[in-house]
Amino acid sequence: RERNFHIQVWFHSMKCISLHSGVSGEELSLDKNEESSLEDSTVTLSYTNSKRATGSDQFYWYRQYSGKPPEFLFYISGLNDTRPAESLKSDTKFSTKLSEEKRGVYLQISSAAVTDSAVYYCAVRPTVTGNTKTLYKNTS
Repeated sequence: RERNFHIQVWFHSMKCISLHSGVSGEELSLDKNEESSLEDSTVTLSYTNSKRATGSDQFYWYRQYSGKPPEFLFYISGLNDTRPAESLKSDTKFSTKLSEEKRGVYLQISSAAVTDSAVYYCAVRPTVTGNTKTLYKNTS
């Protein structure tokens, strides 16, 4: 029996800007705030970057379950080089990629399940410290 479920995606509190010398801030805008899906379907979450990605750009996907801290899911470079979290290395359920024009950043969840219901974040660079395990929020 198929069940409908809801995936929530937030962006407004996740505006990460690099403080490295010579690097200008980038902004990601969320394409849709929320996704609803049937179980076992494929769900694609997407953000649009304010500029075309280059080889030095870095994007990070995080997932946060209710009442839990955010967890790192994926790194993707401006060259479309992807690296999953250790926990996802043998898991084909999640994948990430850039759009052809390198302005869109996508996270795809195949065979979606109720257990995938969470808040998903995408960041330009993980934090000002470069630590992929910690998530800082800029609420301004």
